[in-house]
Amino acid sequence: MAERMLKFTTVERVTPAKRAAPARSGDFHEIYADFIDAKAAEQASRCSQCGIPFCQTHCPLHNNIPDWLRMTAEGRLQEAYALSQATNSMPEICGRICPQDRLCEGSCTIEQSGHGTVTIGAVERYLTDKAWEEGWVQPLAPGKPRGQSVGVIGAGPAGLAAAERLREGGYEVTVYDRHDRAGGLLIYGIPGFKLEKDVVERRTRRLAEGGIEFRLGFEIGRDASLADLRQRHDSVLIATGVYAARELALPGAGSNGVAPALDYLIASNRIGLGDQVPAFESGELNAAGRDVVVVGGGDTAMDCVRTAVRQGAKSVTCLYRRDRANMPGSAREVAHAEEEGVVFEWLAAPRAVLGEAEHATGLRAARMRLGPPDATGRSAPEEVENGDFDLPADLVIKALGFDPEDLPTQFDAPELAVSRWGTLKADFKTMQTSLPGVFAAGDIVRGASLVVWAIRDGRDAADAIHNYLQAQVSAPALVAAE
Repeated sequence: MAERMLKFTTVERVTPAKRAAPARSGDFHEIYADFIDAKAAEQASRCSQCGIPFCQTHCPLHNNIPDWLRMTAEGRLQEAYALSQATNSMPEICGRICPQDRLCEGSCTIEQSGHGTVTIGAVERYLTDKAWEEGWVQPLAPGKPRGQSVGVIGAGPAGLAAAERLREGGYEVTVYDRHDRAGGLLIYGIPGFKLEKDVVERRTRRLAEGGIEFRLGFEIGRDASLADLRQRHDSVLIATGVYAARELALPGAGSNGVAPALDYLIASNRIGLGDQVPAFESGELNAAGRDVVVVGGGDTAMDCVRTAVRQGAKSVTCLYRRDRANMPGSAREVAHAEEEGVVFEWLAAPRAVLGEAEHATGLRAARMRLGPPDATGRSAPEEVENGDFDLPADLVIKALGFDPEDLPTQFDAPELAVSRWGTLKADFKTMQTSLPGVFAAGDIVRGASLVVWAIRDGRDAADAIHNYLQAQVSAPALVAAE
């Protein structure tokens, strides 16, 4: 092993080739090429194989990263893939969209020593794409039938991960989603330049071919109540995510030309999928030829600014109230946006949307400075006196984060308990909600978070549901024995 590994002192960190900004800014294709076999093995060989793998402990899924890096360096690619997918329902998706700089790669020991992290995400993506090409990805094999069914509300990463694991355990699984395609934000929220849609579609197709039933265009509260699903299934998992956009509380926020980030991204992704979108065709959700200002500093904001560039915006500005060091979004995504021509106004907060109610023409902003820490421990932004300035903007996109929808009302289930933030209350250990047999996982419990955490929660929820259902099966037998 030593001959193949620990090469971080002699082999420099190299990422897959990235298309130049002028070329990639005109389309929605992914910006990185794939590793060739030799380059993947070379980069994997930089792993130090440290005794305490911080990359693994800082991965929400606790992927066995050092071992599959070693296997990749040794050319044992099929084994490496098998190990990577043993803990991750969607390794090629995580390899593309996880903020590795904040998770596994950010915790890499050799990164801390100044040699540059192992390109973990790129190798993870390479392994699974190779597996699809070579036919190593096996069809979903259902377990021995158990005669019990589970309804999953939400076809996003948490719901899909849970559905797969439950089907492998022998349960009948039906996934309900209000959209017309499975995938949730993987399909409609994340732009193609980060995650091309055929990558998601081949995953959902595998699940459908494995016997998971998808009821799409099906909205709980309209087509059935939560009570109906509880009657239909032995257990129900709620994995809806959080979709309610946080509002801009300032004058002019209701003007035409002010749009929620998710509406904007969904419209763009639907166009890429070949759908007709009237709001895009009318120009309402189309940045072409417009001065665009995106308010926010997370990954959704980065998706919006980079989408606007590709739609042919006249100018694109990102307005964020803290500085670059305190930005919650991926530093890698910020760098991509800058390369593509996005202007960042750091330490700036919106004060008012300018223009008339029928047509926004600009955004007035205030200069900020960072003051003492707030309740979260982050430095609180404070306005700088006489620091107002105006930006041209006939499309202002609100990317301030997401809150939960009012599920007890939507689902006609007032007894479904929620937290003070509106997320569903679920027992920390069992993941069960206030309703017996109803579980919850993903963002609807933890709040807006990362795809990798949703996958982790979905897998954990599947195990919790299995334990619950097996206890229900065994209980009558125990009573009869008495």
